[in-house]
Amino acid sequence: MMLVEQTTAPAAALPVADFRDHLRLGTGFADEGAEDSLLETFLRAAIAAVEAWTGKALLERDFSLSLMGWRDGRAQTLPVAPVSVINAVRIVDCLDWESLVDPSKYRLQQDTHRPLMMARGSMLPTIPPQGSVVIEFTAGFGPTWADVPADLAQAVMLLAAYYYEYRHEMRVGGAVMPYGVSSLVDRWRNVRFLGGGAR
Repeated sequence: MMLVEQTTAPAAALPVADFRDHLRLGTGFADEGAEDSLLETFLRAAIAAVEAWTGKALLERDFSLSLMGWRDGRAQTLPVAPVSVINAVRIVDCLDWESLVDPSKYRLQQDTHRPLMMARGSMLPTIPPQGSVVIEFTAGFGPTWADVPADLAQAVMLLAAYYYEYRHEMRVGGAVMPYGVSSLVDRWRNVRFLGGGAR
């Protein structure tokens, strides 16, 4: 399996001004805004950490999932949520010839934690030997920061502030989220019961 992020969240969608207010940085100075690129870096890092922890795409963007075979021939779990649309499904053979799958052969079953690409018939399209399937989809709560759930948005602010505060220090145990952040994101975590297969 290979998941590729095809587009990134535009800088205009990031809450840089809100983050500056959250940090209580001074205003009215001649160099106001000079730190915006640094603040954006910490916001992107915090967003990436929260997304990795929860399996959710906060801001809407496009992804591509490549698979060598189906986990279940009737349905395939998509590794990022929430998914709003499956844009295309392509079968690639061993000679790298691609064929577009008719959208009437599959459908999206939306879910907050485990969206699925479901077969409309009895089975999903056959993947040829030594071939693959590429699923292109759009995931995220929406295109603007206002679309992000309030608790996840607050978790990003807290974590970005943590990164900003300790930016000059080497921290140990960096894989562990600060308690305030983890308490906000825990309910959004995807608990795996079936190892990624269909429910």
